Amino acid sequence: MLRDLVRKISTGMDQINFKGINVGLIDERGEIAANYRGIPQNEVGTRTDVLDNIPKSVGMHMMIRSMAPDVIVADEIGNDDDVKAINYAVCSGIKGIFTVHGKTIEDLKLNPCISKLISLHIFERLIFLDEKTKGEIKKVYLLGGMQEEYILA
Repeated sequence: MLRDLVRKISTGMDQINFKGINVGLIDERGEIAANYRGIPQNEVGTRTDVLDNIPKSVGMHMMIRSMAPDVIVADEIGNDDDVKAINYAVCSGIKGIFTVHGKTIEDLKLNPCISKLISLHIFERLIFLDEKTKGEIKKVYLLGGMQEEYILA
């Protein structure tokens, strides 16, 4: 699902008249792009730069300084270095899409790193996927001054 989202943002989504933008994919373990000799084996889009086999926090800094992404994407964030790198990206004017593990918003708040990102209002929304149906959205929380549950139509 994350790989498809990266591809659509990078390439563009015709149905909403959206032209592709530069995406920086930090693929620490090679699970998203599956690079082989520096070439993504999975389709991640024409405007996607991929850094793999380095810590996410290091990759985010490298991507920001050298590749000028409009959006940074990383999976399974959760340590202090990741939080600092995400904060650096946001302060640099870059949007981000990040995945974390947790079943509820309360679970995420128990993780000190993720809780910090939530309290700093780094995230615009949290999207929880259904555990039983692959790719199905269960809940969306819009985050502003107060956490509100967005009702799916």
